[in-house]
Amino acid sequence: MSIASDYEDRLRGAALRVTRPRLAVLHAVHDHPHADTDSIIRAVRADLGEVSHQAVYDVLRALTHAGLVRRIQPTGSVARYEARVGDNHHHVVCRSCGAIADVDCAVGAAPCLTASDDSGFVIDEAEVVYWGRCPACSTTTDPGRNSRV
Repeated sequence: MSIASDYEDRLRGAALRVTRPRLAVLHAVHDHPHADTDSIIRAVRADLGEVSHQAVYDVLRALTHAGLVRRIQPTGSVARYEARVGDNHHHVVCRSCGAIADVDCAVGAAPCLTASDDSGFVIDEAEVVYWGRCPACSTTTDPGRNSRV
């Protein structure tokens, strides 16, 4: 099965019409994990030519709502998108350069963590963001250099 037909099947499975912009955005998110909207727009335009910002925003919203992509927004960062969905994984963010990497579940099965007091909620997901410095930034001599947070 080709990548394009896999993306078409995913769109149809989510009851979304298959369109060139939707395919291009889905492809861009898969190719560029944790990309911000501007990066996704550039990737889509490289694939399709001219496409409006609003069209990409609308597609990202539809794909997120359908559960085909995940929107994350670490503190101090713009929204970012990834194709890894449904596994309740977490993220590690570099305080210096803003790089983001996936971190598998902290302990056990989703939602990974047990709240000390759930206040009556039925918890189905936990979102954890680890903060630190990536390998490239941790080798610099000034730990506060370019600190984003």
